[in-house]
Amino acid sequence: MTVQAAVVEPGVRCDDGGFSLRAPEGTSYRVDITRGLLDPENPLLARYCEGRRVVAFLGPTVERLYGQRLRQYLSSALTPGSWSVAVLPGGEHHKTMATVEEICARAKREGLDRRGVLLAVGGGVTCDLVGFAAAIYSRGVRYIKVNTTLVGQVDVGVGVKTGVNALGTKNMLGAYHPAHASLNDPAFLRTLAPRDVRCGLGEVAKMAVIKDASLFRALEECPDVFLTPRPVPARLADAAPRGVEGYVLRTSMRLMMEELCPNLREHDLARLVDFGHTFGPAIETASGYRVAHGESVAVDMALSSELARVLGLIDAADCERIVRLLAALGLPVHDPQTCTPELMHGALHAAWERRGRRLHLVVPRGIGTASFVDDLDDIPAGALDEALRALARRAAGLPAPLPTAPRSPGATAR
Repeated sequence: MTVQAAVVEPGVRCDDGGFSLRAPEGTSYRVDITRGLLDPENPLLARYCEGRRVVAFLGPTVERLYGQRLRQYLSSALTPGSWSVAVLPGGEHHKTMATVEEICARAKREGLDRRGVLLAVGGGVTCDLVGFAAAIYSRGVRYIKVNTTLVGQVDVGVGVKTGVNALGTKNMLGAYHPAHASLNDPAFLRTLAPRDVRCGLGEVAKMAVIKDASLFRALEECPDVFLTPRPVPARLADAAPRGVEGYVLRTSMRLMMEELCPNLREHDLARLVDFGHTFGPAIETASGYRVAHGESVAVDMALSSELARVLGLIDAADCERIVRLLAALGLPVHDPQTCTPELMHGALHAAWERRGRRLHLVVPRGIGTASFVDDLDDIPAGALDEALRALARRAAGLPAPLPTAPRSPGATAR
């Protein structure tokens, strides 16, 4: 008798402990959500590390907050002499190939072999650096992400991209390298600075605008989620058994994974999850990273929404709701030093080059739905400048002007 193995269909599957993804091209990985990740009685991290040499890296803030607990956990759970911990410099300025080389050099000094694990404990910068180092060390070793920020948990922690800033460009060098494990503990979010929470909410708002009107409304009702305890709105009582924070966190993670799954390695360069990531990288880089990633995403989303309004792709009321929500979340919607016509037109052209000579600018068509403006020629002369003026007026507390540009004929609904 022939026994046939069960075929796992592509897609994202949810359970109480997190999410499992299987892409159509065969890549599979797991994203776990747990409580008390660094408690000695929680075996999750230890199971993923079991029997392997581990070299852990964390940033200075995580070292201050959790460094001792991490060492105590590893000491109690792993074989003596099989692990070490190193502290990386923090911030986007250190997200470079030089830091990746330092990670690889430390791994080599610690005797990390092909079965070993690089462990990243921190936010997006730390996980991107360690993930890229893992992708190239000995032509690829396992790595584990312990995501301690909201951006990390809803964005970096659920995908497969790694990378560093280079050649004057955000994330210019990188690799697709799925993590051996991506571990998330909502308790980490309680120690975040308010600005870090707001940056994470920028990525949450991104998914709400393009995919989920109910999540958008939840953010409108609870803009201080993760900062101030809130009761569950009555309409979400059945959908949010883990409270507002659990609903926002899990919904954002699920939406992101569902959107990534069919196109995990970006063979199709038109991606809805690039909403907020056309103008944003130029804003972030040109500001010298004064504007944080989540803040640049917010400014980009506001600008893209205003541009959609100017082009007649979204009505003024929905555009107003999007920009108002971003402001209510405590995020900027305009940065006068970087939101110049010259820089923003340059960002459009750079995105057009990067995306295979197609623009694929994501614009909202309403709350919970979005489409693409696929080519530079689909944006009439003056439309972007008008959108920039509208945002500048908003930032000054003035009403936005009425649209004057014609509807773009090239917008593609998705």
